[in-house]
Amino acid sequence: MTHIKFYSLQPNSHGNYLQLACRLVERICADHLRILVYCPDSEQAQLFDRLLWTFHQDSFLPHGLVGSVDPQWTPVLISSNGQPETEQQVLLNLSLEIPVFFERFERVCELIDHAPERIATGRERFRQYRERGFPLEHHSIRL
Repeated sequence: MTHIKFYSLQPNSHGNYLQLACRLVERICADHLRILVYCPDSEQAQLFDRLLWTFHQDSFLPHGLVGSVDPQWTPVLISSNGQPETEQQVLLNLSLEIPVFFERFERVCELIDHAPERIATGRERFRQYRERGFPLEHHSIRL
């Protein structure tokens, strides 16, 4: 069964969900896991792609937009539709909704920052996952 982890920024944290996403990608990559970042908005996907290039000047997170990189050699893929279907380890959801394909992943990461819309939709996603019986965890993060 898919394990759902919610990550929320603490009230005194700076930054937003995209910076939190970069930090999570870095941690997950350190565990040698493959990540599919679901980002249905193409402008947001390109922004996140650029952020991963500049997140830390002294490190590199191998990543790319689906369709512009070879998925076989790229452990972090940014996808607008859940492709490629062979990805199954970690889904990082940047959407405000639960992706229809989330159950094929071992772990789903949901991000919440201080934006009212992200807080409200995050609570709704948490409720929906809980009602469907998925194991849930919550981590409060300070950036």
